[in-house]
Amino acid sequence: MIGRIRGTVVEKQPPEVLIDVAGVGYEIQIPMTSFYQLPEVGAEASVYTHFVVREDAQLLFGFADKNERAVFRELIKASGVGPKLALTILSGMSGQNFMQCVAHEDISALVKLPGVGKKTAERLVIEMRDRFKKLSLEQSAGDDFALQGSNNIENTFVTSTDAKEEALSALVALGYKAQQASKVINSVYVKDITSETLIREALRAML
Repeated sequence: MIGRIRGTVVEKQPPEVLIDVAGVGYEIQIPMTSFYQLPEVGAEASVYTHFVVREDAQLLFGFADKNERAVFRELIKASGVGPKLALTILSGMSGQNFMQCVAHEDISALVKLPGVGKKTAERLVIEMRDRFKKLSLEQSAGDDFALQGSNNIENTFVTSTDAKEEALSALVALGYKAQQASKVINSVYVKDITSETLIREALRAML
């Protein structure tokens, strides 16, 4: 089991990051709520990971802290929820927000996520309620990404029309339909916006 990766950020293509560790590049899929916290390309990052082995692939999923990873691990135990859907859920809302939705039985918020229909949302609330009682979402500074170099994360994302293309690519990868994602991106787009901010605003607009 690969539980943690620490190395240099080589590439960032939401929702995937490539991290070089002693000459070996690890492709890691990261929910957008954690992706926003990554440092710029060339800086060092430390992410908590969950390793998934399938017949056709071996996949690494990364998280800003252990609590986000714990929520992910509980999610993929639920009926009908695989790693991709769990990644989408935690891109649309943080682990803490998801737990709050479950605690308050907020079905309306959950069904706005791609791949989550009413029946799936109801099942998640029922299945996750007891599991989440065992989890703590207390954040600690030691669990955050290890950021080095520039703290101006906004500068790590391109602007102009490239921001639209990167945002669309990220949302489609997360399960949103291209037509829907493009419409929302255009509605929240403003001049000189970074792709990171554009993705964040688009996801907010969809919830």
